[in-house]
Amino acid sequence: MLKINIIEPIFNSVFPERISGIDNGSYPFDNLGKMGNSRQHVIEIDGSYGEGGGQILRTSLALSAVLKIPVHIYHIRGGRKKPGLQPQHLKGVEALSRITGGQMEGAKRGSPSISFIPQAISSGEYRFEVGTAGSVTLLLQTILLPLSFAKTRSRVTLTGGTHVPWSPPFHYFSEVLIPTLKTMGVSIKATLGRWGWYPKGGGVMRVEIEPAPELKPIGMLERGSIKQIRGMCATSQLPQHIGERLKDFATREIERQMSMDSELDVLHDVPANGPGAFIFLVAESEGAIAGFSSIGERGRRAEDVAKEAVDNLRAYLESDSCLDPHLADQILPFMALAHGDSVFTTSQTTEHLLTNLWVLRQFLDVKFSILGEKGKKGRIELSNE
Repeated sequence: MLKINIIEPIFNSVFPERISGIDNGSYPFDNLGKMGNSRQHVIEIDGSYGEGGGQILRTSLALSAVLKIPVHIYHIRGGRKKPGLQPQHLKGVEALSRITGGQMEGAKRGSPSISFIPQAISSGEYRFEVGTAGSVTLLLQTILLPLSFAKTRSRVTLTGGTHVPWSPPFHYFSEVLIPTLKTMGVSIKATLGRWGWYPKGGGVMRVEIEPAPELKPIGMLERGSIKQIRGMCATSQLPQHIGERLKDFATREIERQMSMDSELDVLHDVPANGPGAFIFLVAESEGAIAGFSSIGERGRRAEDVAKEAVDNLRAYLESDSCLDPHLADQILPFMALAHGDSVFTTSQTTEHLLTNLWVLRQFLDVKFSILGEKGKKGRIELSNE
């Protein structure tokens, strides 16, 4: 098998069957970073690496805050049509600065680079408005990890998009990510006050985060038998038949394609500032939980919306893996800060996952291995001892 150091580019047209990092030493929690707590060293992050999106920014800032290591991120979102900081990313930067009292340079719209010098993480009551339909869950990806290491409980209220394209919906956060993080020792409660659809947004999400004394490693290799397929269909300011069509198509196709029963609730006219439609499917197994969603848009048939979620559910079930593609990359920063070895299987090794691994290696002396091909199911092992 070909072995490649994570520092080298791994996004080639032909993905190596196995990639291994190198362990550079011990991993006591008070010396997590490559330079410990030294403020003389600045981690340099190329924001155009790999998938070149906002995830590099969010993960880098979160790790900088937890490890108290300054970071300079350049070529921000270099892989996007509109590179640089956009309003939604700025809100995450501002939120982290407030929580840590850190110093930020270059935090302005369109900026290709920023520098961040973190201070102490402060728990407390926070309120952040992302603006219009900017994703509240993506902002949470910047501050959730740091607040998990605060001294006391924090309560955060976020206003913006709760169910918008290209980001985890509220229900994925509450029903998939939160239960998985609980197994690692992080206790989170989340409630939805108002739904926020694209383009008006205005949704309200409240989160309570209980700090973890120590993160536990995870071992999720085999998911076991599927216990149930459940979910929901929701609409706002739309005819009731749309929600019913979402449910009817999904339940029929799950039974036809997967020979499984499913239980889907239909929520009509959920509180929101504008019209919207949403379907969310959850696969609960003996060893894992996975989620798949799809969001309606003008001109798109309800059946086509439901089909997207059903197709993703089917692909996951056919893989025999534990984690769905989105959970795999979201859980990595927590795994890297846990004491001990973690391992999981995922139904798809995505560029987001690979890029997040690369970011982790810039901050931490961890070793990892990936077995599998990019775009297909894989096994990820991470060790920090």
